[in-house]
Amino acid sequence: MPSSHFQQFLDQATVHDAAAEHPLGPDCLYGLYVSWAALHGFRAKSDQAFRAGMKRCGVDIKHSQLHMTGPAAADYILYSYPDVA
Repeated sequence: MPSSHFQQFLDQATVHDAAAEHPLGPDCLYGLYVSWAALHGFRAKSDQAFRAGMKRCGVDIKHSQLHMTGPAAADYILYSYPDVA
């Protein structure tokens, strides 16, 4: 079992890729988290709690080198760009 709610999010909705361009910034990472939480029936934590959780998981949200993946990524993209659907 993942060590925390936030680690579970990281494991299921992100991939680390130091070589790829355009990693997720703080706002996009939080938006992806909100989508992930909604898909799993969780109430998303506040932005402040999210940032603290990411720090505890060892993620520097300003330089994360993370990219989105999985169902939460699709939900986030569709929600962010409703005219695409």
